[in-house]
Amino acid sequence: MDALEVTALDLEGQGVARRLDGKVVFIEGALPTERVQVDVHRQKNQWEQGTLRSLDRESSQRVRPRCPHFGLHAGACGGCKMQHLEPAAQVAVKQRVLEDNLWHLAKVKPDRILRPIEGPSWGYRFRARLSVRYVAKKATVLVGFHERKSRYVADMGECAVLPAHVSRLLLPLRSLIGQMDQRDRLPQIELAVGDSVTALVLRHLEPMTSADLQKLRAFAVQHDIQWWLQPGGPDTVHVLDPQSPPLAYRLAEFDVEMPFKPTDFTQVNPMINRVLVHRAVQCLEASPEDQVIDWFCGLGNFTLPLARHARHVWGIEGSTTLVERAQSNAGLNGLSAKTTFEARNLFEMDPATLAALPQAQRWLIDPPREGAFALSKALADLCASEAHAASTAWQPPRRIVYVSCNPATLARDAGLLVHQAGYRCVAAGVVNMFAHTAHVESMAVFDKKGP
Repeated sequence: MDALEVTALDLEGQGVARRLDGKVVFIEGALPTERVQVDVHRQKNQWEQGTLRSLDRESSQRVRPRCPHFGLHAGACGGCKMQHLEPAAQVAVKQRVLEDNLWHLAKVKPDRILRPIEGPSWGYRFRARLSVRYVAKKATVLVGFHERKSRYVADMGECAVLPAHVSRLLLPLRSLIGQMDQRDRLPQIELAVGDSVTALVLRHLEPMTSADLQKLRAFAVQHDIQWWLQPGGPDTVHVLDPQSPPLAYRLAEFDVEMPFKPTDFTQVNPMINRVLVHRAVQCLEASPEDQVIDWFCGLGNFTLPLARHARHVWGIEGSTTLVERAQSNAGLNGLSAKTTFEARNLFEMDPATLAALPQAQRWLIDPPREGAFALSKALADLCASEAHAASTAWQPPRRIVYVSCNPATLARDAGLLVHQAGYRCVAAGVVNMFAHTAHVESMAVFDKKGP
């Protein structure tokens, strides 16, 4: 088979090449600028998928993976996809993905490219969901991420992207689970690391025996961790020892402390999150006279820092439970008077509902992977309506900062904001929240054009 020239990486971290007839080939383990031999294992009319067999020409950005469990071999851990690419080059690839999505999907080109937000490449993952499997035939327990493209659990003894003290727990956890009465009924351990507390949430399918609870407590004391138990859905999560200190992280620049439960959504990478919040507040440029809406506010990660600068901030979220938690966090930080929280179905927003909400000069939008299509469409429809053109009763925000975890849905929404709502994309850049993965987070800034 002829060698292929790799020209790009796709959103899954696969090398992209083309055959002479134009057919696209996606290649696991290949990097841009490399000339490679490929073992094809899937063929379609328009594309093929394969695995790197050998290198005829190696990229100058290829590096030796740090983790012994990374690779293309059978049983390799699937938690990382890009350890073979130099970290700075990973960021450059993600920046290209962001710009390509904005242009090819929405015909939007930012006026300015923001400097990438990047931080430690190792030991950064303070949130993780680890699978647990008791292998009866081998009388052993596996704890870790799934194998690459497999439902099986990788045989891991360490993990370079987890904090070092958590990586050191992998083998002791295997030993602990192996000694428990319910070892074949414990499918998952969820990790959440706060500033001073490390919590492990143990999913169990049967009631815990008193002997197993005793083993968990002894392990917690020995390794300075906090156990939470999850017998059912997310609402059943509870701490094993009610006297345990609370989980929290601090945004010192804004004098804000954020208590959270281990199953709450918080950013995986706290070092990056601190910089991200700073940049979002900086880019929004809220003055003491401005009112702000923080859409998809969660626990208040952006709302509370913004409240230190703006006159008032509305945090809007789809979950009543999250709204109550955000209100509690505002109270703990002395910001109740400067914040208002309410629950709305943000995926069913329409122009009439949007127009009835409080006026705000600035918006912060931080949606899940699905993006904020309904909100962006409602804003576009309001801005384009004859009623809005003839009346000044409702005014659109002058600036929008959009924090995204999916470049495709960001591009879709950016297209609405730019081409229908009358905004200009003044800046955009990537946020390398998940080093060594193909996951692309980003931020874009939109200004309303003048009349």
